[in-house]
This record gives sequence, structure tokens and C-alpha cells, in this order.
Amino acid sequence: MTTHAGIVGFRGYSGIELQRILSAHPRTSPWLLEHRADSSAVPQPIGHAGPPRIPCTPQAVAEAGITVVFLATPPEVSMELAPPLLEGGVRVVDLSGAFRLRTAETYRRWYKEEHTQPELLARAVYGLPEINREAIRAARLLSNPGCYPTAASLVIRPLVQAGVIRRSAGVVCDAKSGVSGAGRKPSLKTSFCEVAENFSAYSILDHRHVPEVLLNTGLDESEFTFTAHLLPIDRGILETIYFRAEGLAGAADLLDVYLKAYAAEPFVRLYPAGAVPGLHAVARTNFCDIGVRLDPKSGRAVVVACIDNLVKGAAGQAVQNMNLMLGFDETEGLL
Repeated sequence: MTTHAGIVGFRGYSGIELQRILSAHPRTSPWLLEHRADSSAVPQPIGHAGPPRIPCTPQAVAEAGITVVFLATPPEVSMELAPPLLEGGVRVVDLSGAFRLRTAETYRRWYKEEHTQPELLARAVYGLPEINREAIRAARLLSNPGCYPTAASLVIRPLVQAGVIRRSAGVVCDAKSGVSGAGRKPSLKTSFCEVAENFSAYSILDHRHVPEVLLNTGLDESEFTFTAHLLPIDRGILETIYFRAEGLAGAADLLDVYLKAYAAEPFVRLYPAGAVPGLHAVARTNFCDIGVRLDPKSGRAVVVACIDNLVKGAAGQAVQNMNLMLGFDETEGLL
């Protein structure tokens, strides 16, 4: 049977990507859920034929037989919409940061806003399949990870668990993203004249994705330095992660840490020791590609990870989570 999947925020970059993936998925049919009061003023192409469009109300969702709803919306909208949808018996996959953190106090510190649904923080399951697969299967409210934390967590967590980081020396994550990571809403900083032929750092020392990485890896805030940069490209994330290694004789040993962690993972691809990925390798895919370098004399280690911020960093990972939640093969619609 075909599963009806609703998308709220379908006009944004992640929402558009969800439409693309779900339309090609062998087990799903996408429905567009309209939550904006001014939706009638949004022009549609002449002769437009696409997924069905209905209001985002519990009644309309129930009548359409929708099983799962994706919220590709700002955090405040996700907080507003999630409770009635959950009460209506629908599973919710939220792509915003609304439910990624564990306490309202932590959310207030990093997002600079009050959390309006703090009781849902304890119910939300963090949706990074490579570290939380079994909990995801039973989730009713799934919090899709941030794009930067997806790559950073996949790199750093196995290193911490293997005890190969000299933690007193700290871990540095130098992260770069395409402009679509900022969303589709127009702003001066993402306008063509500001971005083209330019390269800039932002949210230095207070990026809202930092606490996600700390939760996933077990690092303390004092041990982790993260800086995000805006690339003059439309999509893709490349993260270069630096640390001092302990107990590793060479790059082959460092690679072996990842082989033990991810040998059976369908969406993590490891490069031979000494080779590193580039953004073209992951564009429009749900893969996270990882490559390692290590200087055994000094212990200096560098790991490079690449993802597509709109796929593994957003819509693709959301569908990967949906597959787990609904009992489908994890890779359906993504390979």
C-alpha cells in the first residue's frame, strides 16, 4: 500500500527536496500541507499539476489518510504544529531545530528564543540513524539532525568512543556550507552580491548547532571549537576536523576506527587512507563521505567529511528516518 506523507513548508529548499525524493519513493505519495494564512495569494504556475494540496489541519490530514508529516518549517512553526498532529495520531518528522536539544534552558541559550513546547523535548527522538537506529523505529516525534552536526557527529563520535583523541588538545571543526543552508527566505547576507566571489565566517563561537555535536559525541564545550563558513555555491557541506591523535600508528589505524563503526552503514562511504572527498562526490545524494590523514610523529590528524546539506543534511535523512519509522527498507527512495 502507498503511504501518504504530508509536507509542511514545501516551498522551502528542504521542502522542495522532500517533494523530489518522496515522489520517486516506491512506497510513498507526497501531499502538500498548507499552513500559511496568506496561501491563496501565492501564485501557482498555469496548468500546474503536482501533489495534492490540503490545509494543515488535523481533520484534513486524517481525511487524507496521511501517516507521517514532515515539518520543513522554522522552529516556532514546528512547535505550533507538532502537538495537534501528534494528538491526531500522525507521526511527525521535524526538520527544524525545535526538538533537537534536551532542555528549554539549553534551547534558550543557543536559539535565543523561548521554547513553547518544553514537554515535547523529552518525547522527541534524535534522528541520526547511524547512532540511534532502534529508538528511531519506535519514534512518534522525530527530530531530524542539523546539517553541520550530521557530518561532525559521524566523524567525531567514533573517535571519542575509541579513545584516540588527546582531548586536552581539543577538537576543531572548520565547516563550510552552500547558501541553501540558510533557507529560501531572502536576506542581505545571502543575496547574490554579498555571496558571489566572497567567502565568510559567521556565528563564531555561538552557532546553534554546537550543542547537538556535544550531545552526540560526549565532548565538553571547552574541548570543541566550531566555525561555520558560507561558500559561494548553492549546496553542499565540507567539514575539516582537526585533533591530536593518541595510540594510532598511522592513517590506516585511524581509518580502521571508522571501518569498525560504519562497515555496515549504507550511507557512510569511507575513502582509502590518505584520500579525502570533495563536494561533487555527494551532490544530490544521501551519502556522508569521510577521508582521513594522520602524521604519526606529531599526532596531527585531519578528517574531511562531505554531505549534501539538503539531502543527508535535511530531506534525505528525514526520509531515511521515515523508512525506519514505518518499517520500510532504510535505503528505499534514496539509492
